[in-house]
Amino acid sequence: MRLIIFGPPASGKGTQAPFFTEKFNIPHISTGSMFREETKKDTKLGLKIKQLLDKGHLIDDETTNLMVKDRLSMPDAKNGFLLDGYPRTLNQAKYLDEMLNEAGLKLDYAIDLFCDDEIAIKRITGRRMCPKCGKIYNIYFTKPSVDGICDVDGTLLIRRADDTVEIAKKRLEIYYQSTEPLINYYKNKGNLILADGGLLDAAHTFDQIINKIGDKK
Repeated sequence: MRLIIFGPPASGKGTQAPFFTEKFNIPHISTGSMFREETKKDTKLGLKIKQLLDKGHLIDDETTNLMVKDRLSMPDAKNGFLLDGYPRTLNQAKYLDEMLNEAGLKLDYAIDLFCDDEIAIKRITGRRMCPKCGKIYNIYFTKPSVDGICDVDGTLLIRRADDTVEIAKKRLEIYYQSTEPLINYYKNKGNLILADGGLLDAAHTFDQIINKIGDKK
């Protein structure tokens, strides 16, 4: 199964990923994670990506396309994948189609998670992360047992530099300008699936998606 999942920032893309990896035995490929890993490296590319991310900007198409192409060439993506955060523009979507066509493959479904801006902003600004184990919490929706402390290993939780109201609103603005046109692109291709990313229970969102995949088969 070859899938992409997109939607506004904090619409639940990363939260849905484990459901897909378990059901279809495919890797979750997050461009956001790839970018953050690159920023940890002492390179010009890492510095460039960090500066753009800290301002809430998108990474340019050329850089993103090359990173994704390299990742999809790895053995674990041979039989399928879930792309999270890519494509984010029409140019990236067309590049992905061309890349798959050259390999004699096609995208099975494009999953769009819709979510109210108010919920998305609370999810972004309330997000807290454990720097040790990576577990994510939220001060509005999924609080740790002890305020500011990871339930798993007792580490002090941190807030990402870009998880601010100002940057959240900027990211939403960029989404509506650059990524929302993907809805019509995949709708015209006949492989678009819509699901409610604003639900409190992520499993219910996944059930929506699986039911619609079943209807399309």
